[in-house]
Amino acid sequence: MTRGELKGIVPVLPTPFGPDDAIDLESLRRVVAFCAEKGLGAACIPAYASEFYKLTMAERHELVETAVRAAGGKVQIIAQANHFSGRLAGEIARRNEALGADIISVAIPRMFDISEADVFRFLESVLESTSLPVLVQDFNPGGPTISAALARRVNEEYPHFRYLKLEQPLMAPRVVEILDETRGAVQVLEGWGGLYLLEGIRAGICGAMPALGVADVLQETFDLASAGAMDAASDRFEPILPYLVFSLQNMELLLRMEKSLLVRRGLLASDRVRDATLTPDPKTAAYAAFLIDRVMRVVDPV
Repeated sequence: MTRGELKGIVPVLPTPFGPDDAIDLESLRRVVAFCAEKGLGAACIPAYASEFYKLTMAERHELVETAVRAAGGKVQIIAQANHFSGRLAGEIARRNEALGADIISVAIPRMFDISEADVFRFLESVLESTSLPVLVQDFNPGGPTISAALARRVNEEYPHFRYLKLEQPLMAPRVVEILDETRGAVQVLEGWGGLYLLEGIRAGICGAMPALGVADVLQETFDLASAGAMDAASDRFEPILPYLVFSLQNMELLLRMEKSLLVRRGLLASDRVRDATLTPDPKTAAYAAFLIDRVMRVVDPV
């Protein structure tokens, strides 16, 4: 895979914390090595599943720098440049490029309702700050995502806008519309944990950006489906589906379940999630543990 090209499963890496809330860089190096071992072409940090919103700016840059060095060119590192200020998002993107990132990603700020003209101005601030390929995450639960016409306009003015990550149900028609409108210049990745992976592949997505916990299983699913073996892909996908559906009910629940799973898989030393977070009630915690046990039988069969 050439630099800047994305195909297949692109996991969002967690931010590993020790019991004292300090970042555990050794665990981060371990998860990057895992991505290389499993043949994943790229990984993203620090995004929502990395708890970026709980990190200082210095910590965000430390994560990117450590991931780039750990990857050693074996895995592309997508550096997320999230901020509600377009100017500051652009500054983060510029710094991430200097740190050696392969691709820049940014989430459209959705704290308040904004128009497509506002979205365009925000994206301009980022796109003018970097020469790297840019991936835009359009995460707006329950609300509209950017139009195919806007995707085309942004790409025409800034051809290094190459990827759009969508996180919405019934997304297949949107994928087709964006690919048609941009003539394939903007490729689409499916978000939301890989939940809509199979329908997205049929519509033409180039990959998906889930959390890391079952990324290797999703890559196997992607490869089978891309080769036309949909029944085999479904057979591989279905055992992890209850885990995905349950964990995606709440971002902080997802973080807790992901880190618990990654500890079980020997990739993280601690399942620490920074405050503020969700403390599951005993029944929720017990069912989460049950689902993680079932996933472990899929990823590490005895």
